[in-house]
Amino acid sequence: MASPDAGPSSPGPSTPRSAEPLMQPRPTSDPRRLQKSPSQRRSRVTFQPSQSPLSVGSTSFKPSSDLENEFAVRQSQLWLGPVWEEEDDEFDKKYQWHKNVYSRGHPFTWRGLSTIGCLTILILSLLALFVGYPVLSFVYLWPKYHSPGYGIGGVNASGQIPDILGLHGLIDPTTPKSARYKRVTDIQGRTSTMTLVFSDEFTTPGRTFFPGDDPFFEAVDLHYWATGNAEWYDPRAITTKDGALEITLNKTKVRDKDYMGGMLTSWNKFCFTGGRVEASVQLPGMNNVAGLWPAIWTMGNLGRAGYGATTDGLWPYSYDACDYGAAPNQTIDGQPQAAVMSGDASNFGHLSWQPGQKLSRCVCPGEAHPGPKHKDGTFVGRAAPEIDLFEAQIEADGGKVSQSAQWAPFNMAYQWHNTSDTFTINDPTISHSNPFLGLVLQQATSVVTKTNQNCYDQSGTGCYSVYGMEYKPGFDDAYIRWITNDKDAWMMKAAGVGADIYTGISDRPISQEPMYIIMNLGISQGFGYVDFDHLKFPTKMKVDWIRVYQYEKDMNIGCDPEGFPTAKYIERFPKAYNDPNVTTWKDLGEPWPKNSITGTC
Repeated sequence: MASPDAGPSSPGPSTPRSAEPLMQPRPTSDPRRLQKSPSQRRSRVTFQPSQSPLSVGSTSFKPSSDLENEFAVRQSQLWLGPVWEEEDDEFDKKYQWHKNVYSRGHPFTWRGLSTIGCLTILILSLLALFVGYPVLSFVYLWPKYHSPGYGIGGVNASGQIPDILGLHGLIDPTTPKSARYKRVTDIQGRTSTMTLVFSDEFTTPGRTFFPGDDPFFEAVDLHYWATGNAEWYDPRAITTKDGALEITLNKTKVRDKDYMGGMLTSWNKFCFTGGRVEASVQLPGMNNVAGLWPAIWTMGNLGRAGYGATTDGLWPYSYDACDYGAAPNQTIDGQPQAAVMSGDASNFGHLSWQPGQKLSRCVCPGEAHPGPKHKDGTFVGRAAPEIDLFEAQIEADGGKVSQSAQWAPFNMAYQWHNTSDTFTINDPTISHSNPFLGLVLQQATSVVTKTNQNCYDQSGTGCYSVYGMEYKPGFDDAYIRWITNDKDAWMMKAAGVGADIYTGISDRPISQEPMYIIMNLGISQGFGYVDFDHLKFPTKMKVDWIRVYQYEKDMNIGCDPEGFPTAKYIERFPKAYNDPNVTTWKDLGEPWPKNSITGTC
């Protein structure tokens, strides 16, 4: 091969036909570096055809050994081509390292270094693929896939969750692509896009929801005593069939109850903070027979529905102040008067029989509290607020849904600030304010809207209708709005539950807690009139799909978010969160947290 310093390699007449004569030891002096007197220097050297290139100048070569003699060739037989000479030898010497780097035999050539670099990258990539990825998968995914929410082997017993890798595992792969994003007009009239963050299409038949069967939902096995229900909630009442979730209410004796219904929740499995929840639902029964109590609703993860000890002093609070609102019965030494005289007429005019906010901002340092803390060192007030997508009911003119939020502490006479600035009903011809405002255990903000009368299990055409709610957590520009028949039904702003000077309470935020989903079908005279003579059993509430959307900039998925943690607190009190027979915090045998509002710090 010609040297980088050599010129064109056109052979002369004496050029051998074979390369064999060129195989000789390297000369002790480089013929390419022939020295000439200044007068002889020029950019190119030429030769006569009969002249040997090796005789140019003063340099000649002699074999130095018998081995060299064996491979030596006549000078006239070797043609190396014309020799190039640098114009400036000093410049060449100064930058000789460039040639050394490119010369054959040097251990650090550019080609060598690039080869080593490529091999290094290849080896590291292989290590990352076959060593790093399995290790990271074990560290980060094993705890998730082998949590109590999974069955044996870390999958659903009926195998209906085919993709659970990362956030996108929360999205059912059978969800139509057209439903992955949703164009929404906000309460200021601006249109923007929300992104799907969770969905379940219930397409796989025969799913079961006993503990450990499903990664996102679990059916409870208990009597919902708090609302005087007539049924026992049994996991056997819930399954999937014909592409829908079915919750069946039947006149079947279970334990000491005459009816069997079902309640399905995502408690401590799937939670979200802010966003939009929609469900396509076929309501149970008929549109003209009262007594069934179907509902889809959400609650803060610190309270587990049906487990009374966990909701004691937490439901339905949404509060972050240390004042009358956090005190037992909303009073301190009989004050304020509005809390004693403006309340529930059936309970001697008392406004509240709540025991006080158990995890309030008033809790003393060192007491059991999930945190976090404000900059002033006080705890953030924590609770289990409730926002309902719907509770279905029957009125004289047909089937309707009550869409509401529940609150504590309470306004005077349970009257919230429902002015035109804080409250909007989209279509007054089908919606009206709910006359129910509250009782000693809750205050409600609620509107009743007429449903699609065809979308019932035992009457109409058996269609499905979309119900939902969308909310922004916090104070100031926070809000909740509800959807019926796939249209906005009504909206309230956080200012509607602002401070009340009469009861001495501060602003209540729209829920900032991680919320989980609850779907249930029961029967209770505590909810309303029950027409036992005309109800037909079994009856079913069917859910074609349920989906959760959030704005990209506000995505917040998980039951243990950094700003509102729940995991360590739940782990601290396992009996409360796993035994529905423990109905109050006192029954648990745990002390009520000391707090400054009662002077017990």
